[in-house]
Amino acid sequence: MIIDRDGKTTIIAQEKASVKTLVNNIENGYHKYKNYHLVVRLSSLEKVTLLDVIEFLRLSNTHRAAKKSFVVVSDKADLDEMPDEIVVVPTLQEAFDIIEMEDIERELGF
Repeated sequence: MIIDRDGKTTIIAQEKASVKTLVNNIENGYHKYKNYHLVVRLSSLEKVTLLDVIEFLRLSNTHRAAKKSFVVVSDKADLDEMPDEIVVVPTLQEAFDIIEMEDIERELGF
C-alpha cells in the first residue's frame, strides 16, 4: 500500500495486495485517513470487477457519512457496471474533479 497526501486528500495506491487485503489495511488504519478525502487507485489489477468495487462499499459509506469524499480510480473497470453508491472514475484527475464538486455541494448544503 502506497500512501500519498495532496492537501486535504489521501491517495492510497494498491501494490500487489488483493482488494480484500487492501480494504482490510485501510479499515485497520482508518483513524489516519478519516479526516481526509480518500482516493483509492487500483492500477495494479488487470481488471476491476463489480465484486472488487463492492468490497469498498462499507468503507465508502462510512467515509461519505462523515462528509468526506471517497473515490476509486481504475481505468480497467467497466463504469457502466459500477453501482451508483460508490464513485469509480478512470483517472486521478477525474477523482480530484469529483472531490472538488462534492466539496462545493457540501458547502451549499446538499
